[in-house]
Amino acid sequence: MSTAKRFLRCAVPVAVVLAALTGCSSADTSDEDATGIRGTVNVFAAASLTETFTTLGERFEAANPGVDVVFNFGGSSTLAEQIAQGAPADVFASAAPRNMQQAVDSGEITAAPVTFARNRLEIAVPTGNPGSISGLADFGRPQPRIALCAEQVPCGAAAQKVFDAAGVTPQPDTRERDVKAVLTKVRLGEVDAALVYRTDVRSAEDTVMGIEFPEADKAITDYPIAPVAAAPNPAAAAAFVQFIGSPQARTVFTTAGFDTP
Repeated sequence: MSTAKRFLRCAVPVAVVLAALTGCSSADTSDEDATGIRGTVNVFAAASLTETFTTLGERFEAANPGVDVVFNFGGSSTLAEQIAQGAPADVFASAAPRNMQQAVDSGEITAAPVTFARNRLEIAVPTGNPGSISGLADFGRPQPRIALCAEQVPCGAAAQKVFDAAGVTPQPDTRERDVKAVLTKVRLGEVDAALVYRTDVRSAEDTVMGIEFPEADKAITDYPIAPVAAAPNPAAAAAFVQFIGSPQARTVFTTAGFDTP
């Protein structure tokens, strides 16, 4: 499935996710590869991992011909909630240790999570910077149109940390469900500026400009990953988690703008 990857967005109701992923369960009888791993591995991953995990999912499939990787990308808090409600996830990759810890505390994750990447925020503006944004202080002015992530998702929590560090009270015009939704507002020119991850700016550099700011060092985002305790396909889940920590995967992450441990 390398050339036609399937995705499930977390914006849909949990019941829809359950129904869709149940049809992608590990009962799949696709050809077994030399490692003995086969079937579908359902990966619930933070929206900011969309590009890197898509690439790595294709490489994992190429190395394991009997495996089909299906992604559910979205806000980490929403993904954690879906897993808690019984969505058949094999792997959870969060953009915040807090959401992963919630899954550990409630018993959905029993293996020790591993931090595989780190990210930081950057100001994103449309090409040409029509709002003349120069730094974080502009987010406290009433004139620019501003987009931020919802406060309960990792990019929103990280944004609040940098605003607190800078002594800025933001005046957002919109708060979105995840970082990709925020980035879309910038790409479409619907806002003058937004806070997204550095990797998101890099992935959209054809339509978005990035502005670094010093307070970003106050909110470095760790990305932990772990297999889900009730994974329908535990063997493939363990193999995928191991692959994400491989040198090959680290190269993909650093190229995309992540820092790696």
